[in-house]
Amino acid sequence: MEVFNCLLDIPKDFFTLGELNKFVPRLKKIFPHNYNIEAKIRQQLQNLRDIGLVQFLGKGNYQKLWK
Repeated sequence: MEVFNCLLDIPKDFFTLGELNKFVPRLKKIFPHNYNIEAKIRQQLQNLRDIGLVQFLGKGNYQKLWK
């Protein structure tokens, strides 16, 4: 849910993994014992893709599928 909340703070419909990784400090504050935040972001993006909320466009590029 927290990764999705970060996506809500990105105003564009298209975003990159790099843009989402800028939220790592925020996520580290929420989950201080998780030492694999970047991997968790990628995992959650896959989950969001699987349920149809984002589309993977290739090479670290994504599109939000909700309005």
